[in-house]
Amino acid sequence: MSRMKQIAFAAAVVAFGPQFAQAQSVVKVDGSSTVFPVTEAVAEDFQKSVKGKVKVTVGISGTGGGFKKFCRGEIDVAGASRPILKKEMEACGQAGIKYYEIPVAFDALTVVVNPKNEFVKRLSVEQLKKMWEPASQGTVTTWKQVDASFPDAPLKLFGAGSDSGTFDYFTEAVVGKAKSSRGDYTASEDDNVLVQGVSRDVNAIGYFGYAYYAENKGKLKAVPIVNASGKAVEPSPQTVADGSYNPLSRPIFIYLSEKSLERPEVRDFVTFYLKNAGELAAEVKYVPLPAKAYETALDHIAKKKVGTVFGGEPEIGVTIDSLLSREAKL
Repeated sequence: MSRMKQIAFAAAVVAFGPQFAQAQSVVKVDGSSTVFPVTEAVAEDFQKSVKGKVKVTVGISGTGGGFKKFCRGEIDVAGASRPILKKEMEACGQAGIKYYEIPVAFDALTVVVNPKNEFVKRLSVEQLKKMWEPASQGTVTTWKQVDASFPDAPLKLFGAGSDSGTFDYFTEAVVGKAKSSRGDYTASEDDNVLVQGVSRDVNAIGYFGYAYYAENKGKLKAVPIVNASGKAVEPSPQTVADGSYNPLSRPIFIYLSEKSLERPEVRDFVTFYLKNAGELAAEVKYVPLPAKAYETALDHIAKKKVGTVFGGEPEIGVTIDSLLSREAKL
């Protein structure tokens, strides 16, 4: 069974019985479905390493849903496929929650169609915008309306739900404003739902994190996206690393509660995460950061460098080098 299939199985299993749970320390993680494959892989290996003494629960409520729980102090770690926003920073500040922002990998946000779709060879950002902008709701309903060379077939859209960081990033990159989207599409914070939707409908198109595409290549076809240089580029770890897959490559994060890190089980889990994130990110088909990035994150935790390197606004086109050169601020 592949790592991603093991992860999907683990996500579907209901937790252990109450007597066993009481004997364990628990680390609570929730948030992005994009970050989920990395975190669940780490959690699986970490629990083996401590021989069941610590239980790590990993939920999928979307980036926004995860931050809501995080800023209420309900979870120890939030997975995020975009940086923390101003309103979330304010919510955490009001609750007295300080946090460490840890980039764990880069992702190629992937646009997919059904493998039986033979007419889509590439798509531009302008074409994606025509599909997804609010003004298209109820009016752009066929493929032919997107491009005259496409057939007059119904346009079936599948995309991230409004609590998803992927939704925020995609709408910012494609439409030009975060959360600005038509509403008449099949939405979910669980990327597996979107995979199934596109794989079952010949007229479908959707978007989600690269790991979910990589695990389902037999069911889906990735669409090359025309980048800022006018070249159609397929999503891959290589095109993310070299910067040619733009504007849909992005960093993904975990946010760690400073208070939670006072607990030994949380600190041990986070240390294990950062020492193994590069290998496990690559295993689930994301782009690992340089080893120095994970070492720097551990150093920031040791020196209590809390906060974010972003200004609370969505940001498109961040490269690995520019990300690692920033200083965190609350």
